[in-house]
Amino acid sequence: MEQITVSDIVKATGGRLLCGDETQGLSHISTNSREMAGQDLFVPLIGERVDAHRFIEGAFEAGAAATLTSEHDAMEDVHPWIRVEDTKKALQAIGVYLRERLHIPLVGVTGSVGKTTTREMIATALSAKYQVFKTPGNANSQIGVPITISEISSRDEIGVLELGMSLPGELTVIAKIARVNMAVITNIGVAHIEQLGSQENIRREKLTIQDGMPEGGLLILNGDDPLLKDQKAREGLQTVYYGTGANCQYRAEDIVLENGCPAFVAVCKERKVPVRLSVMGRHHVLDAMSALAVADACGVPLEAAAEKLGEFHGFKNRQQIYQRDDKVTIIDDTYNASPASMKAAIEVLDSMKTAERRIAVLADMKELGQESPRFHREIGTFLADHPVDVLFTFGELAKEIEAGAKEANVGCTCYHFEAQNREALFETLSKSLRPGDCVLLKGSNSMRLQEIASRLLKAEA
Repeated sequence: MEQITVSDIVKATGGRLLCGDETQGLSHISTNSREMAGQDLFVPLIGERVDAHRFIEGAFEAGAAATLTSEHDAMEDVHPWIRVEDTKKALQAIGVYLRERLHIPLVGVTGSVGKTTTREMIATALSAKYQVFKTPGNANSQIGVPITISEISSRDEIGVLELGMSLPGELTVIAKIARVNMAVITNIGVAHIEQLGSQENIRREKLTIQDGMPEGGLLILNGDDPLLKDQKAREGLQTVYYGTGANCQYRAEDIVLENGCPAFVAVCKERKVPVRLSVMGRHHVLDAMSALAVADACGVPLEAAAEKLGEFHGFKNRQQIYQRDDKVTIIDDTYNASPASMKAAIEVLDSMKTAERRIAVLADMKELGQESPRFHREIGTFLADHPVDVLFTFGELAKEIEAGAKEANVGCTCYHFEAQNREALFETLSKSLRPGDCVLLKGSNSMRLQEIASRLLKAEA
């Protein structure tokens, strides 16, 4: 935050200053009482288990400059205390207030799979012309988005925000805070189907990203997605499609994989631009095409945007490829998992043509609802067209992957480990590796396969 005072926060929240100096300057917002960046406003949130109001004094000791409170009506202190009715809603009101002060365009990214990578690739393409702000980490929630907006500075010329959701109505709240000028929807999958009930409901919720968009905004849809290709933006907004089909104004043609990395021709309306990516997997073609659609809409020369995309190498725990000294290749894709991203990861493993053996370590995919066993079994069936030599499954649900592989007559050696047998998985896997092997590790974040990946990378050759 720049040039924001306690008085501004009182105005934004409709709150009441209980004590302290209303001219106190504020630069950051924190919900963690132990982490302050300097001149922070502490927002004590009330969770299911913990009421952070009890950490206010600790926040001041850590360097907070002011605090919100919904539990105090009078206070004597040198620090400013601002009384509000609800600290979470007050945080969101601050986000709205700060967004109104911004005069740069914002791009919002949502979807069931690939939000973070798409966000990063869009930011990369835009960096060919602009100083770009992007969501740090995965701060894409009703709490994270207001804090993200507070970190946009006067040096930034455009922002790329990841907007997430898991419950009905959540994205509408976020969209009205962010009020993005352009919105990208990557796909409609089955992540969070447990909470939302059906893919149609997920699509309906994702389309609420438009709820905060101003007139003349641009909705950018994945034209290859069967649930998005026929969707239109609401009245007052424009619609653009990206993908590989003839229905897409921004489409990829002549796609080939070179050592697992896609190369293709990007047809952007009437122009053609060659693109060569440095990340593995055909699915990244769509991420790149969405980035080119945004870049073109923002006036970035397409050749410059394509060159920048070629410099993008991904990030930790998302299809990062490492080679040990003993010539064992590790594909660390452990950040999270859904059916679509699991299949994409298996395709990457399949593309490793120089591997002596392909080994897949696949763990549970969470939040898939009642159909979860079927989704896991389908992964096993998918292996029939993308065979592996050895299959390790980890977790109760992942056993269905093994069942699907056996039903499809996938000729691989199978090992299964329950979630409590993590050490046994590591020991069996590490002892079985030999030079020339390529190992993929993929599962939901809560399965903690990243710990296995990290240990494998540190293992003695």
